[in-house]
Amino acid sequence: MHEARVLVVDDSAAMRALFCDVLEQTKNVRVVGTAANAAEARDRIPELMPNVVTLDVEMPGMSGIEFLEEIMTTNPLPVVMLSSLTQSGTETSLKAFELGAVECFPKPLKATPEQFAKTVGKLGKIVLAAANSNVRDKPRNRGPKSDDGGYVSNGKIAAFSASMGGVDALTEVLSRYPRNCPPTVIILQTEPVLAQMFIERANKDFSCAVKAATDGAELSSGTVYIASDPGKHVIVEPGSPARLRMVERDPVEGFRPSATLLFGSLSRGNMPTIGAVLTGMGEDGAKGLKLLQAAGCRTLAQDRTTATVPQAPAAAVEAGAVDAELKLEDLAADVLANCGAEG
Repeated sequence: MHEARVLVVDDSAAMRALFCDVLEQTKNVRVVGTAANAAEARDRIPELMPNVVTLDVEMPGMSGIEFLEEIMTTNPLPVVMLSSLTQSGTETSLKAFELGAVECFPKPLKATPEQFAKTVGKLGKIVLAAANSNVRDKPRNRGPKSDDGGYVSNGKIAAFSASMGGVDALTEVLSRYPRNCPPTVIILQTEPVLAQMFIERANKDFSCAVKAATDGAELSSGTVYIASDPGKHVIVEPGSPARLRMVERDPVEGFRPSATLLFGSLSRGNMPTIGAVLTGMGEDGAKGLKLLQAAGCRTLAQDRTTATVPQAPAAAVEAGAVDAELKLEDLAADVLANCGAEG
């Protein structure tokens, strides 16, 4: 993992100072410069050669989202957007993902310096992961909205995990899902308000139904459940039909909801499953995928060379928990083939 060389772009001098202070406390993260607006940042990028940019959404003159589009069009760099978690801010975050941002980080609207530092304490890890991402090589073309095509689910459960880069990856996969898709459970490590906005947009853009995971929800063909509540884990309870259970317990290896816990519940329940670890930070899901594999289930990982953030899929591959490492379009096809009536 190489060093993150960060350019901090924010119109507020106080915010620039606070972000710089937080980032400089993270090992292997170095702030190489700051800029107060897009014009200044445009001049400083070739001078400072950063390998990651933090970019404020709301700036005078050219907005952050407009400058992001320019960056990704002219000289793609890993960009972490800083946005408020308001309605408009969340919509802008989804737009940023579509344009190629690696991550969108919530920017506190009101906070003391101490509160701010505590809130953004994980920003350094995100920036370091972004600097080591595959953003330059990430394909921009998504599959068209799937038609039904007579697809019939065989009842197998599909279970995915994703974090950084997950919104973009899930858009690629779910855009290929037919209306009668396999019953699917997804751990998405992102802000709940952003996950809810993604769910709302997904129901407009995709053929399948996409819902937030809730306690007692029945798993059935045609529905995708997304779990992102940081206060609860999600597991699957066997039965006819199988049901989701939201459980309150400590984080598992630092994660809540935990993909390893989800995969482990499917393994223990002997439920026919195909599991996959997509783009993301850390090692969550690797041990659980190994349990699924031991139970005779098919296990997949997003191809590390094309995953926006390859840490999570790499951990699963290195744990020997993966039957196949696939690009997103092939991963989606594999899931549908194995969960279809002929699979």
